[in-house]
Amino acid sequence: MPYSSANAKSPSGADIHAYQRRATAWFRELRDEICAEFEALEDVHIGTYRDRPPGRFERKEWTREGGGGGEISLMRGRVFEKVGVNISTVHGEFSESMRKEIPGAEADPRFWASGISLVAHMRSPLVPAVHMNTRMIVVGEGAKHWFGGGSDLTPMIENAQDTADFHQAFQTCCERFSTDYYPKYKQWCDEYFHIKHRDEPRGAGGIFFDYLDSGNREQDFLFTRAVGETFLAIYPELVRRHMNEPWTEEQRERQLVKRGRYAEFNLLYDRGTRFGLQTGGNVEAILMSLPPEAKWP
Repeated sequence: MPYSSANAKSPSGADIHAYQRRATAWFRELRDEICAEFEALEDVHIGTYRDRPPGRFERKEWTREGGGGGEISLMRGRVFEKVGVNISTVHGEFSESMRKEIPGAEADPRFWASGISLVAHMRSPLVPAVHMNTRMIVVGEGAKHWFGGGSDLTPMIENAQDTADFHQAFQTCCERFSTDYYPKYKQWCDEYFHIKHRDEPRGAGGIFFDYLDSGNREQDFLFTRAVGETFLAIYPELVRRHMNEPWTEEQRERQLVKRGRYAEFNLLYDRGTRFGLQTGGNVEAILMSLPPEAKWP
């Protein structure tokens, strides 16, 4: 059933600041929960590299010259070859070149943005790589604001059950709010995460949404939260299925080539990369998504 709420009307524009505070707090809370779950996976690993110590996240704070900042959480472990879980809250003005791309920015170029961004590259080629992010953007004094985000799976070696379960989890999430969301956001994901110069998908898809302002700010915020909660429920389950299985050098080679495709997309097409670089974000955090090792044979 579609989501319903007794609070049918969005709060007034004056309350936008309350949502900014709630969103910022939620992204930090989600970061903490994800990091704890990923470290727990490191602890119970008994497969390849089990002789190594379990990975732990290292955190680094950064400040943005134009206003705000964030925190990088990076782990290199025996399950996760490289995983970053970053949060940031920044504000300032859009550059002249970006104002035509952002709704409302030509009238008022001031912005506020908060979000969480995660990319995991795994040791085992049998465990899919994954991306997840959610965010809230406010332009000017709140005349324009929206939520965005999503999550998509990139198997190195396709596993039909993993892909089906990942999609089912997000379909169930979407249908709690609207029966229109899943088909719309799945298609958007498929179209967005497409490597145009190779005419091939980056991975197995998922959901992607942006500019979400339905007129019910509470519903939009709760949906954004639900996307993060769904990721936290389904992805660790996929990791547990395969992290202890043996794999071959041939499978590792396939993984490294697939990672090369991943890097191409993120450097050439990814909106988050462009947004971060064009708004003076932290370069280390922005390029966190790149794999630790890749090949172009």
